[in-house]
Amino acid sequence: MKVCAIIAEYNPFHNGHLRQIEYVKNVLNAEKIVVVSSGNFTERGEGAILSKFTRAKHAVLSGADAVIELPTVLSVANAETFALGAVSLISALGIVDGLCFGVESGEKEDYLSLAKAMNNESKEFKRILKENLDKGYSLCKSKFEAVKSLGGEYDESLISTPNNILGLEYVKALLKLKSDIGIYPLLRNSDHNDGKLNKGITSAKSIRLALDEKKIRPVRKTVPEYVYNDLKTAHFSQKDFEKLILGALITVDKKRLAEVPDCTEGLENRIKALLKDNKSIDALIKKVTTRRYTESRIRRILTCNMLNITRPLVLTALSRPQYAKVLAVKRESLDILTAIAEKGSVPLLTRKSDLSVLGKSASEVFSIDVLASELYNLATDEKTNENQMLVI
Repeated sequence: MKVCAIIAEYNPFHNGHLRQIEYVKNVLNAEKIVVVSSGNFTERGEGAILSKFTRAKHAVLSGADAVIELPTVLSVANAETFALGAVSLISALGIVDGLCFGVESGEKEDYLSLAKAMNNESKEFKRILKENLDKGYSLCKSKFEAVKSLGGEYDESLISTPNNILGLEYVKALLKLKSDIGIYPLLRNSDHNDGKLNKGITSAKSIRLALDEKKIRPVRKTVPEYVYNDLKTAHFSQKDFEKLILGALITVDKKRLAEVPDCTEGLENRIKALLKDNKSIDALIKKVTTRRYTESRIRRILTCNMLNITRPLVLTALSRPQYAKVLAVKRESLDILTAIAEKGSVPLLTRKSDLSVLGKSASEVFSIDVLASELYNLATDEKTNENQMLVI
């Protein structure tokens, strides 16, 4: 394999991520690794604990050759949108042969089989899907139950954990795009949702929880030393964004809130009504959350509202890749940017002057990246330059 892609958030980069990069290099024998990474806000609708440039630096120091940012309008999105946006961007680079992603269970053929079935949305499938959604099931669960109802036998564990769900969405996206990029699921050594901090390889969630509790020393054995050094000096909390999110929510009217992705079925009315007596993010999310409206979905809605992300803008970003913004590149691998420029079908952004090639829709999508960085810098006292590219 010449070039393997990894889709990531690295929030933060830890030993499990390092294991994946080593697997891609030493087992899959990839000559180059391109990472497509979320920016300053993640798929759960939260601010990242380190800036996108710091996390990109960690990826390159760990063996990645280049890190490209997934536009904010796609990174702060549900699994299906996040995956389709990331896979479309990877495909548009024109140089990627394979995609490696971490999963808790399942083999390559399991994901291909279920993805094909879920992509085959017949009239009967759509009818059963609607019935399942009306029961309060998530979209992924509803689709799974629909294919089961139509006579398929599939492993339910593939839709039971966040990484499995994302892996399935990556495969669905590749099939939709009729891509010849190969898939390489890698079994994880830790549970994505496990909050217990384990030595060696642990979940990013457990590291974030430890940092929330100011337990920095135990984190040292779970991340590379250069990551630990940056985490030691970070003073991050989700509370940093609370007033920005609440302020945006207070000032937005219901009609505008209803344009935010996933804010459907009158959910804007529920959010605005409950906001009156719940003036903290955690309290508001707890009140709004139901079986149908998950905590992650509500958190994404609130963050997307703060970032002025609307459904039309997401559809624009999904219609085709708008640009490839390079966050960091290994100095010895600068030739990979030349290859993307020659073979890719997407504008490559490495400096401010490159913005001149963007059309109207791409400029609108990029403006959200700029806003996200400005708000992130405001909340965390970071001083990053949106137009820089790190050469490491």
